[in-house]
Amino acid sequence: MNRLISLSKGTIHRRRLFQYAGTAMLAVAVAGCKENNPEPSTPYINKDNTIDLKDDTGLLNYIYSLAQLEAAFYTKAVENLGAGYTSTQTLFLNDIKWHKTAHREFFKTFLGPAAIGSLEFDFSAIDFSVPTAVFGLARTFDNLGLAAYNGAIEKSKEAYTLIILSQIASVQARHGAWISTQLPDVIFGNLLELKELGSDETKGLDVALPAAQVLAQATKYIKTQLNVINL
Repeated sequence: MNRLISLSKGTIHRRRLFQYAGTAMLAVAVAGCKENNPEPSTPYINKDNTIDLKDDTGLLNYIYSLAQLEAAFYTKAVENLGAGYTSTQTLFLNDIKWHKTAHREFFKTFLGPAAIGSLEFDFSAIDFSVPTAVFGLARTFDNLGLAAYNGAIEKSKEAYTLIILSQIASVQARHGAWISTQLPDVIFGNLLELKELGSDETKGLDVALPAAQVLAQATKYIKTQLNVINL
């Protein structure tokens, strides 16, 4: 079967179609949970990139900032793929890019006027023509992102936040596991490589980091000023 499915306005990869369909199903499920949590009559408008971690809107904005970071990174990586990448790596990096883009757009739409703005990033320190450099930073971003999801889940108060974070965290974990195997001497799904971040292999526990620790590393690549409060 052809990997491309014809649509009225062009073509779309099958896995990309399923990816966006999955995101749409997540949105429907979340909308059902929010029925018991009506929006305020005067919605909060985020005018200064505030991430207030005292509530779930702040938690989601925090994760949204990381989703923007990862989407921007993978987009730039795919735009600069060279001869050093295998065909499988090229295919998977493209797929991961679209996953990250879908996550970014989901958070932007879900948060609405309460969302932080579109951020600018600085990846000038990375040579995207060198696969090991790209996969090394990709592993950092994916592991850091998963630790952020896990940490945010522990602080979430609303059912819809738990649904959002737990479902996307599972995708984040798969990305990180595959990315790690593209580097030398790494075993797929080995929690020992995350031990320095706080994983516990004996209990099968992944990493969960507080926002302050995650942002301290992530903001090295974020040019836009974030107003993070109530850490």
